[in-house]
Amino acid sequence: MSISLTLIFVIGTSIISIYAWQNQDLTRKWIFNPYSVNKYGQYYRFITSGFLHGSWLHLIFNMLVLWMFGEQVEAIFSAIYGPVIGKVIFGALYLIGIIVSDIPTFFKHRHAAYYNALGASGGVSSILFSSILFNPNQELCLYGLLCLPGIIWGVIYIIYSFYMGRQQSDNINHDAHLYGGLFGIVFTIIAFPSVIPHFIEQLMQLKLFQAN
Repeated sequence: MSISLTLIFVIGTSIISIYAWQNQDLTRKWIFNPYSVNKYGQYYRFITSGFLHGSWLHLIFNMLVLWMFGEQVEAIFSAIYGPVIGKVIFGALYLIGIIVSDIPTFFKHRHAAYYNALGASGGVSSILFSSILFNPNQELCLYGLLCLPGIIWGVIYIIYSFYMGRQQSDNINHDAHLYGGLFGIVFTIIAFPSVIPHFIEQLMQLKLFQAN
């Protein structure tokens, strides 16, 4: 039985993140610094920053969400296109999601020498929203207490990320969450257009849309 690409991403990202905590030189070289990208053409930072995390909590949360939903999405694409092509599509969804989610941040902060960002949140958001497209009725629970259908959490997440991104009141790159999620939706529709009628069919089964 072959190891899943999801697990490879989780293990690889965890090893690199933990190693980088002990090697600040690697962190400085790999972190997403829009100024360095703009001035020195260090475009590799778009992808390398996705393998770095700022803390155990940051790393565990991202990798837990990636593992939970990545396995599902990878299995779906593998079932549709076969194991090899399915893994390629899944890998592209995740890695390009990391890159695309940082593009707005690049244009916003490309002249700010001291602005830095790191983490796989953009790619993780792409996977999460792809999963929601395939399974909008799947219940997701916040801290095991508040459980709502994935589509409801998705809407809340987009609104929250958009609002917090405009506020810029913390050190979290909410724009990456927002654009990563939106990219995940667009990518999944392009890769599997039939997901649209499937999504609508599943959505209509929600109690919110059913007559009493």
